[in-house]
Amino acid sequence: MKIFDCTTYYKEDLMLEVRFNILDKYVDKFVIAEATYSHSGNKKKLNFDINKFSKFKNKIIYLKVENEPNDIIYNKKGKVLSEEDSEMRANSIKRINYQRNKLIEGLTDAKDDDYILYSDNDEIPKLEDVNFHNNKNKIIIFKQKLFYYKFNLYFDRINWFGTKGCKKKDLSSFSWLRDVKSKRYPIYRIDNIFSKTKYSNINIIEDGGWHFTQLKTPKDIEIKLLNGEQYAEYKKANKNLQYITDLVKRKSVDYDHMAKTSSYKYNKEFKLKTIPIDSMPLYLRDNVKKYSEWFDFDK
Repeated sequence: MKIFDCTTYYKEDLMLEVRFNILDKYVDKFVIAEATYSHSGNKKKLNFDINKFSKFKNKIIYLKVENEPNDIIYNKKGKVLSEEDSEMRANSIKRINYQRNKLIEGLTDAKDDDYILYSDNDEIPKLEDVNFHNNKNKIIIFKQKLFYYKFNLYFDRINWFGTKGCKKKDLSSFSWLRDVKSKRYPIYRIDNIFSKTKYSNINIIEDGGWHFTQLKTPKDIEIKLLNGEQYAEYKKANKNLQYITDLVKRKSVDYDHMAKTSSYKYNKEFKLKTIPIDSMPLYLRDNVKKYSEWFDFDK
């Protein structure tokens, strides 16, 4: 049985380096898909350079996504929707799912009983205590701690269910796997029978790893926000680079993950907590000096 770790890529070399080093001991193949356009639809160059990760070269399967999905929604003038159009978020999701689903092309050598894990680039599962051979559940979901800006700036308001996995024979698509609800539903629920996202046969890994989001300079955070899935929400919130810079200095998050509608997601601020480095992955604990700019040392 082999483990295939699958993710998408934009321009996150720091996170990819950390990801490879943390997971190398447990993963047989790293599958990476990069697109020639952003989630907002802007054309971009291919940024991945396998020579930067020569230590893992034999494990990496790199896929280029050179086209947009065929079902992009256009306005009445035949142009791609702009941020003023109500369906622009739908296009973003279509691009994301298309890029994710391309990862299936990297699994040609995977066997039916091999495990396929999917995470966004900054969601790193904790695998050392997971016994895949003894797992009897169809789906594995990793409950992860959420960090912003620095490896040890902890956002304790929510748990993050990032990495999800299943055997290759059970993988419908990567967008399906990503959309599986992070909850065990009672087996007697009739609606589960017809649902493609609600399952009872789930193994939730309670100590499931780390989601290191926005580990970037303020400028790079802004670039990501302008090109990522929530780019429309960010533009409507009228934020700018100086605002992001101040937010990072204050060790605060202004995105409300629990807000019901997008218009309320940038209305509050939440303070981050500095936590001890010994709660980090072993690789980061052993390399604090190397990544010192990405740790918060203030108590």
